[in-house]
Amino acid sequence: MNSAPPPSSFDRNTEFYEENRWQKLKRRVFEEPLIPLGCGLTVWALYEATQSMKKGDHNRTNAMFRRRIYAQGFTILAMLAGSIYWSGDRTKRKEYKDLIATKNAKDRHEAWLRELEARDQEDREFEEKMALRARMVRGRAAEEAGASQEERRAIEQQQAGTIGEIRSVLEECERRREGRIVAAARALWQSRQ
Repeated sequence: MNSAPPPSSFDRNTEFYEENRWQKLKRRVFEEPLIPLGCGLTVWALYEATQSMKKGDHNRTNAMFRRRIYAQGFTILAMLAGSIYWSGDRTKRKEYKDLIATKNAKDRHEAWLRELEARDQEDREFEEKMALRARMVRGRAAEEAGASQEERRAIEQQQAGTIGEIRSVLEECERRREGRIVAAARALWQSRQ
């Protein structure tokens, strides 16, 4: 994926940043002011036509309906002209949104990879700690089985440096695995006994 920042034409141009519905409506009204004007003229012509119908003035009613048609035609022409005029800007805006979507997808993917690497590292550390614990258990088993004095001393010397480390590591692992919910459940269980 391309990690390059957006093109420099987007740097200082604030109109390309995320906008809500009202900001978009305001921007579109200022970009194409003839469309709201045409809509307003159409509504005015319809209002005048209904007023003249209530009064019974058929000539004015027909004139207002013609003006409504002209206003609607003006609105459609304004929409077409605005669409043609602003097409380059819309293309740039779409490119920018695509760049942002690509960047967000890349960031999510990288975060997922970091999470997997962290979990893998934790698994390796846990396996190393379990191997140390297994050696300690074997040493105790040899001690209980009546290993010779020299063998026990060798095992004790080997374990002397690692026993404190193993205990602190195992306690840390147990603390990490026991979250607040499990601790609360254990406290509740112990209070009932």
